[in-house]
Amino acid sequence: MDAEATDIRQFLAVHPPFDLLPAAVLDALTPQVEVLHVPEGTVVLKLHQYVGALYMVRSGRIEIRGASGEVWAHRNEGETFGVRSLLDDGRSSFQAMALEDSTLLLIPDGLFARLKLEHLEFDRFFTPLGGASQHLAHAGEGLSREDQSNLIALRIRDLMTPSPLTVEAGRPVREAAERMREHRISCLPVTEGGSLVGILTNVDLRDRVVANGVPPDTPVGAVMTRDPITLTPRSLAYDALLAMQQRPVRHLPVVDGGRLVGIVTNTDVYRRQIHHPGYLSGNILRRQTPASLAEVVAQVPLLLVAMVETGASARQVGLTVTSIADITTYRLLQLAEERFGPPPVPYLWMCSGSQARQEQTGLSDQDNCMIIDDAFDERAHGPYFEQLARFVCDGLNACGYVYCPGEMMAVTPKWRQPLAQWKRYFHSWIEEPEPMAQMLASVQFDFRPIRGETRLFDDLQDEIFTKAKNNSLFIVFMVSNALSHTPPLGFFRNSVLNFGGESSEAVDLKIRGTVPIIDIARIHALRGGVTETNTHDRLLRAHTAGVLSERGMRDLLDALEFLSMVRLKHQSQAIRRGQRPDNQVSPAELSRIERKHLRDAFLIVQRMQASLASTYQIRR
Repeated sequence: MDAEATDIRQFLAVHPPFDLLPAAVLDALTPQVEVLHVPEGTVVLKLHQYVGALYMVRSGRIEIRGASGEVWAHRNEGETFGVRSLLDDGRSSFQAMALEDSTLLLIPDGLFARLKLEHLEFDRFFTPLGGASQHLAHAGEGLSREDQSNLIALRIRDLMTPSPLTVEAGRPVREAAERMREHRISCLPVTEGGSLVGILTNVDLRDRVVANGVPPDTPVGAVMTRDPITLTPRSLAYDALLAMQQRPVRHLPVVDGGRLVGIVTNTDVYRRQIHHPGYLSGNILRRQTPASLAEVVAQVPLLLVAMVETGASARQVGLTVTSIADITTYRLLQLAEERFGPPPVPYLWMCSGSQARQEQTGLSDQDNCMIIDDAFDERAHGPYFEQLARFVCDGLNACGYVYCPGEMMAVTPKWRQPLAQWKRYFHSWIEEPEPMAQMLASVQFDFRPIRGETRLFDDLQDEIFTKAKNNSLFIVFMVSNALSHTPPLGFFRNSVLNFGGESSEAVDLKIRGTVPIIDIARIHALRGGVTETNTHDRLLRAHTAGVLSERGMRDLLDALEFLSMVRLKHQSQAIRRGQRPDNQVSPAELSRIERKHLRDAFLIVQRMQASLASTYQIRR
């Protein structure tokens, strides 16, 4: 093997997914790899051009543009492009151009196909989310448990490298480079007085130091990337993927309470094969119409089936399915702004209900609203926001997130209002509670930003949570409302009453099962000043805040997971039969052990509701 071939092999051996291949396979494929040197400005692939190879960036930077000229992504050292074309019709749906002098490695399409067929890990890396790999298609089997771990929406804490090495901003660049070489790492977070101020990457060293002839004793602070994008340990891996796709970054510091606790890189994500949600997210972000978005979102039911059948938790399913709804909404808002122009005044699109709680299943309608800056003028700005809301809500409906039966959507004028009006809404609901106000408050306390000016949400949240926490009468009314949904212990008698739905022997496990726990968690969150919307997180934080006992927290978490899982299995079976999923579970679907656990879960809910009623002296 000559020097160039040795260099190619070494490069492939440390970059995914080739680092997953056996050494002998790498030895055999290296001579078949073509090396292509392209000057800056060269169009590597034209739109609709036949793609005969998988492209991998050896050095340099490639820009990917869509048919309309919009920038889709950038590909840097160790990253690939052209895979979607190879997996579809063989024609490029984009233009690829070198932003600088670049060297590319081309893996012929025949070799690429053979590697996918013969090496399961390699195949999984390139399998789109919700699609079956070649191995699974040939075997006629569902996804393996290991595959499942590639699909779930993990938290950043599950991916990050904890306690990363750092460098002080005043240290010389030479020292930082030596440390990166010694520890074989591609970046160093930069600190100053213990606080994160920047990040130094191998690209910074190449572009800002070597290429510019900067002296090696130059302080790191002079060449680092300042104020890098950061995540928290509780952020989703999806958030990292989205940040890396929307901005040309490959390293994200992780901070908790202002303190650096970890670092997550694109390689960390690829090694856990969270590339699949990223592939789907990227696919959604490239779609140009609601109809084409619907084609991608149509994969979600099959994804839910795969996750349920391979042992994913209900929490994991909810996080993953909701992340797809989030990015779909985000893309529709982008398309709306492209069509109607930039917003005349700042606004924020909010989701509410199960999407806000990150607990969507196979049966989810849309719940959303819009907060507009107080500079809003109905005559001047109203038509813009009305058509934007209509475009997005219609698009979500086309994608399967059907219109809310109660019309709690941004397309309804009442839920598309300036910040001052939203404050008046919540003031009325909190200060003058009555049944309708309680219902509205319950829905709107579960809301989360999707796109826009988040300061509008921060301003509203600070005010309403303080009001709610300090208003004991409002809490009492919220408790009364929560006690209206009781667990159906009659489900276990010989004759099961009709609890809603078409079946006379079924129970709605959403209304009579998970909703009571969601209500209990919301109340404890309000009491404890907890701002999280996810029910699991609310219960954990409520215990930390001292308003929920450890036993109560653990029992409710167990009951929530079990009830949600029974519901998801029921929906999964319906999807496999080609039916529309629902929440109506029949006793015939459950084993004797499942019935026992279901009864235990209902008893936990009943006990926790009784505790709330006793605490607030509410007669039931």
